Amino acid sequence: MTVNPELQGRVFEPTAPYLVGREKVREFARAVFAVNPINVDVQAARDAGYADIVAPPTFAIVVQEKTLAQLLAEPGSGIELSHVLHGEQRFSYTRPIVAGDELTATLTVTSVKALGGNAMVTAESQMTDAAGDHVVTATSVLVVRGDA
Repeated sequence: MTVNPELQGRVFEPTAPYLVGREKVREFARAVFAVNPINVDVQAARDAGYADIVAPPTFAIVVQEKTLAQLLAEPGSGIELSHVLHGEQRFSYTRPIVAGDELTATLTVTSVKALGGNAMVTAESQMTDAAGDHVVTATSVLVVRGDA
């Protein structure tokens, strides 16, 4: 099955809010070997002007995963998880994610391109805080292998 080109332009329902927990940020920081004290120490973060500890930049993938799950579960998408390779990841921040943020994400499929027998699907997840203000856009490019 090939990727359904009608996915391009599709906007999915916003995810349930994700409450960014202090320990989740610390666990993620350790997992990615983040060495900045603002990622683990509340006082260091406050001394740097933040309300709480600051998530490493790639932490946004934790929230984006919820939106990508929507895409992968979409009936008729033509996307089979066992054929997916994560080709590229980008983040564009308005401000850092901090512990205590409540983030909601909305996925838009911005591009579906055929490439030989494969497809490249670009998906953008816009994340906003509880006030509705933009925090980060996470962009993933998924390479979907065609049937061999």
